[in-house]
Amino acid sequence: MSTEFFQCGRYRFSRRRRPLVMGILNVTPDSFSDGGQHATRDAALRHAEQLIAEGVDIIDIGGESSRPGSAALPLDQELDRVMPIVESLADCGKPLSIDTYKPEVMRAALAGGADLINDIWGFRMPGAVEAVAAGQFGLCVMHMQRDPQTMQEDPHYTDVVAEVASFLEERVSTLRAAGIDTARISLDPGFGFGKTPDHNLRLLGQLPSLAVDGLPILVGLSRKSTLGAIIGGKPPQARVAASVAAAVCAAERGAYIVRVHDVEQTVDALKVWWAVRQESVAPDGQHGE
Repeated sequence: MSTEFFQCGRYRFSRRRRPLVMGILNVTPDSFSDGGQHATRDAALRHAEQLIAEGVDIIDIGGESSRPGSAALPLDQELDRVMPIVESLADCGKPLSIDTYKPEVMRAALAGGADLINDIWGFRMPGAVEAVAAGQFGLCVMHMQRDPQTMQEDPHYTDVVAEVASFLEERVSTLRAAGIDTARISLDPGFGFGKTPDHNLRLLGQLPSLAVDGLPILVGLSRKSTLGAIIGGKPPQARVAASVAAAVCAAERGAYIVRVHDVEQTVDALKVWWAVRQESVAPDGQHGE
């Protein structure tokens, strides 16, 4: 039951346009790739300005690291990190996404001007569905095996594609039962969240199988260890080209949103991919927006 648009809070995006580029804005001291670089309010706002200048479509603000082995962050600390950024960027002209699984943070961020909740727990925490049921805010439902502390300890599946698809289908049913409009929902297979590199590549290769009812898919492979394994163990900051290639591969397989660190390079690559696909050069590389 796919829709013609994706409702993202104050913003509505056509499903007939090039993939959306979600830029990562981590306000954490311990993110795997850019930890500490944007941890202060001023640094975070400067980076947001850079993302906007580079053509970002959605800004994803995260106050708690979800890298493998990371510890949970107390509620008050997460609120202290993200709320000043949300309030400062509420009128920046771009949708704001909040990367959180805590219902209290969801409520506060949405009240403060956020447009989308990006939940690594797939809205499984008690109170999470209730926190997002009302309104027109966008939702991203992600699959994760176990939790960030243990997810990379020998992840195992009988059929990773079927199991991830089944999980996403169940979560979509739960959200619909709560009265949430399908147009608000996007899906994330959770690359690197309880998966080996081979699991990740199988999911990417069979991405269309994960589009439950034709809902939009978000892919987050930017700078992740799977790409490092493919290109010979290069560190995260040296995985830019690989990350752009992964974004284009995801777009080719139907991804609607790509979550990335390197916005300008990804936007340019997707504009070229889209122009070739459309056999036409359109303003900003987009059609039907």
